[in-house]
Amino acid sequence: MHMALATLKGKWGLAVGTYLLYYLIISAIQTPGQYFPAAGIASLILSGPFALGLAYFTLTFSRGKEAKLSMIFLGFNRFGISLGAYLLMVVFTLLWSLLLIIPGIIAAISYSMTFFILADDGTIGAMAAIDKSKQMMYGYKWKYFCLGLRFIGWGLLSILTLGVGLLWLIPYVHVSLAKFYDDIKDATVN
Repeated sequence: MHMALATLKGKWGLAVGTYLLYYLIISAIQTPGQYFPAAGIASLILSGPFALGLAYFTLTFSRGKEAKLSMIFLGFNRFGISLGAYLLMVVFTLLWSLLLIIPGIIAAISYSMTFFILADDGTIGAMAAIDKSKQMMYGYKWKYFCLGLRFIGWGLLSILTLGVGLLWLIPYVHVSLAKFYDDIKDATVN
């Protein structure tokens, strides 16, 4: 978490602006889907490429390289793979959730590195990225879960600021997850 703060130091403007734009776009895509089924389908189709684009931006930013706001649209360059990965993750997580909530949470954590893997490796397919995420997360699910728990207090404080604190919390969380990805990537055998 300290490494994430060090990465963000002096670059908060780019991070806040990029994540704000991303979440505004995703909200604009997903909100009508609650009321209009056709918009829900559009949301499913566009969420994968945007998630991959955000992974491109976050990895580039967290590694101290030159990140640009426009990177959130790079996922459309691999539209089919990002869409496939997103749909497979949704289906698998829903199927595991049918057993009970806990298996669904464990499955979601297992698949959590999928878009970072896709952003890191331009040759890997959707199912291979999901499988690699499951392998990478073997033995690290609890650590990932605990990392997520660390942000609950910050989330509550952000709510007390009427959501303004989320402008800083969201980049902090994403960069922390990218640092986590890099740590376990280096620690696991490919």
